Amino acid sequence: MSTPSAQHWILWDGACDFCAWSIAQVRRRDKDGRFRIVPFQAAPAELLSRTTPEALRQGVHVITVDGRVLRNGRAVLFIAEQLGYGWLARPLQLPPMIWVVEGVYWSIARLRGQLSRWLRLSETECPR
Repeated sequence: MSTPSAQHWILWDGACDFCAWSIAQVRRRDKDGRFRIVPFQAAPAELLSRTTPEALRQGVHVITVDGRVLRNGRAVLFIAEQLGYGWLARPLQLPPMIWVVEGVYWSIARLRGQLSRWLRLSETECPR
């Protein structure tokens, strides 16, 4: 298990059921405690100063141990790599695949409210 200072931060939209469901999947797979996961609405001010409220509402953010801020598809690929899916994530980080990943992320993020309803996600399925 990682110590809190050696953890990457994941900031996500705590008001989104689809986001909560996605984060529940990450928590379940993060057996080594690599991540400290908080809704951006409850994140420490020093982390919030690294980005903008608008950017946080638009997509997931990862703040790495070394201070990098990753957003959207790049954040998802970093999370996947840390959880042991590097064989899949690494090739997707290179052009032109990263552009496809970002496009797919943007599409899903834009439809996340509808996806929550279509998938019938709620607090029961999405433990916060």
